[in-house]
Amino acid sequence: MTIDGIQDKIKNGQYRFSDHAVKRMIERSIDRPEIENAVMLGTIIEEYPDDKYSPSCLLYGKTSGGRHLHVQLSLPPSVVVITVYEPDSAEWIDFRSRR
Repeated sequence: MTIDGIQDKIKNGQYRFSDHAVKRMIERSIDRPEIENAVMLGTIIEEYPDDKYSPSCLLYGKTSGGRHLHVQLSLPPSVVVITVYEPDSAEWIDFRSRR
């Protein structure tokens, strides 16, 4: 799996947010530009080919403001932001590998 297809969809505005993601964004004060920025500068750190509704992946990215984010997205052709959060350093090594 490569990130190129996801980044193309984000760049062209061809994606949407799940209801769950919107709730988490509000709770965690994460805005759309931060997510877009993290995805455009990010890397895939985990893959979920057998995810509940469709294959997805977990992406790690750092925003231009220096915020570390994890973004779970479904894979093209239909890119959906499933959830987003700031990774806990107690659970992640360099925000990329689970402890």
